[in-house]
Amino acid sequence: MSMRNRWQQNWTQEATAEAETVSSVSCSGHGKAFLDGLVLHGKPVCECNMCYGGSDCSQLLPDCKVDADSGDPTFLEPFWMKNAASSAIVVAGWHRMSYEFSEGSLISEELKGHIRNVHASVGNAITDGKYIIFGAGATHLLNAAVHALSSNASSSPAKVVASIPYYPVYKEQTEFFKSEDYKFNGDTSMWKNDTSNSTFIELTGIMKKAVLQGQFVKTIHDLAYYWPHFTPILAPADEDLMIFTLSKLTGHAGSRFGWAIIKDEAVYKRMLTYMDLSTYGVSRETQLRVLKLLKVVLSGNGRAIYEFGYNTMKNRWTRLSKVLAQSKRFSTQNLKPQYCSFSQQIRTPYPAFAWLKCETSILENRSCYEVLKAVNITGRVGSLFGADNRFVCLSLVRSEDDFDLLLRQINKLVSLEINYDKRVATTSTGLRQSNESTLMLPAGQCRLNRSLIGFENGIRDFELQYIS
Repeated sequence: MSMRNRWQQNWTQEATAEAETVSSVSCSGHGKAFLDGLVLHGKPVCECNMCYGGSDCSQLLPDCKVDADSGDPTFLEPFWMKNAASSAIVVAGWHRMSYEFSEGSLISEELKGHIRNVHASVGNAITDGKYIIFGAGATHLLNAAVHALSSNASSSPAKVVASIPYYPVYKEQTEFFKSEDYKFNGDTSMWKNDTSNSTFIELTGIMKKAVLQGQFVKTIHDLAYYWPHFTPILAPADEDLMIFTLSKLTGHAGSRFGWAIIKDEAVYKRMLTYMDLSTYGVSRETQLRVLKLLKVVLSGNGRAIYEFGYNTMKNRWTRLSKVLAQSKRFSTQNLKPQYCSFSQQIRTPYPAFAWLKCETSILENRSCYEVLKAVNITGRVGSLFGADNRFVCLSLVRSEDDFDLLLRQINKLVSLEINYDKRVATTSTGLRQSNESTLMLPAGQCRLNRSLIGFENGIRDFELQYIS
C-alpha cells in the first residue's frame, strides 16, 4: 500500500525534471530546445530562429532571406515564457485513452465553458443560446461551415464569395475539395446586382460588413483576429455563424484548435457530422492544453495577454510606420482609431499583417512581391488575396528576431530610395525639369524614365552590396 501511494505521489517528477532540463538549454536568445526536438550526444539540440545558426543559435547568417510570408504568431512567446509555471501541464500516459468523453461527447464541456467566459470577458462575441463546436484550427472549421451551408442549396452549386483582399485559404480550400455542392466565385462585389436566386455563401472578416443580402445569402464571419491585440473591440459580434482560432488568441498555432459559434441547430448538426467523419473530434491532449491556456488568459484581471499583445503590435507598427513615412514609393494601409469597449479607450488597430503597396512607378513590369524579393524579403503576393500586383502582404506576428530582420531590410530599401532622391535633387534644374516632364507623359508615349531606371539600378546595387 505504501509503495502504491509513493508511486502515485512521485510519478510526475521524472517528467518535470525532463521538461526543466530541456527548457534550461541556452540558445543565445535566438532559438529554443524542445522536448520532442532532436537529441545529439544525449543533449537537446537548439532550433534556431530565422537567419540564426550555430549549435547555440548565436550566429547571424549572412545572405539570409527574411520570411514575412508565414503567419506564425510567435510574437506572444515571451508572454508564455513569463507564465511558464501556470501554463504548464503534465499528461499521464493513461489520460483519456477513449475515443469519447464519459458522456459520449467529443467536446470537453469544461473547455466549452471557458471559451464562453473568454468571450464574455473580452466582449467580442455573444455565445448565450448558441452552439459551440471544435475543429482543428479555423481552416478546418471554414470548410465545415461551407459544407453545412451548402447542403440545402438548389440543384446548382452554391457560390462561395469573399471581398478583396480575402484570406487565400477561402479560395484554395474551396477549389481543392472540388465539391459538387459549392464553387468559389471570386469577389463579392461582382454579385451585388445578381437576380438569379442563386445560393451565395459569403466569407467575411473583422472590420468588414457582409455585402450580399437576401434569403439566398448565407454568411460565415471569420473573426480570427477579433481580439484586443489586433483591433479595437467595437461591440460583441452576434452573427449566425462565427469562427475563432486559438492561434490568434494565445499564439499556439501548432495546437491546431479553433471553434465555431453557431445559432442554427440544423447548421450545427451538419457541421458536427462533418467533424465526426473527417477527424472524429479534436485530440484530448489538445483540448487539455487549450483549457490550461485559457485558465491563464482568464486569471487575474483577465487582461494581461491582451495588453502584452497590444503593446507588442503597437511597437512594431510604430517602428514600421516611422520607416515607411520617409518613402514616396512604399506605403501601408491606413489605420483608423476607434473606441474599444474592452480597454474603454480610443485605440488604433494594429493588424497582424501589413498590406504593403508599391507605387506603379517602381514596378517596371514586376510585382511588388518581386521588388521585395530582390532585397531578400519574402512576402505573400497580392494576387493570392484577389488583389493586383502592386500589393504584398507582410507578416508582423513572428518572433522579435524575425521582425527586426524584416525592418532592417525595409529600412535599407527606403534608405536607398532617400539617397537616390537626394542625388537627383542635386542635379541641374534643367535635368530635373526634363525628368518631371518625362514622368507626366502617358505610359504609351514614353518607355524611358531616367529617375526610375536609376532607382532600379540602385536596387541592383543594393543586391550586390547586401545579398551577393
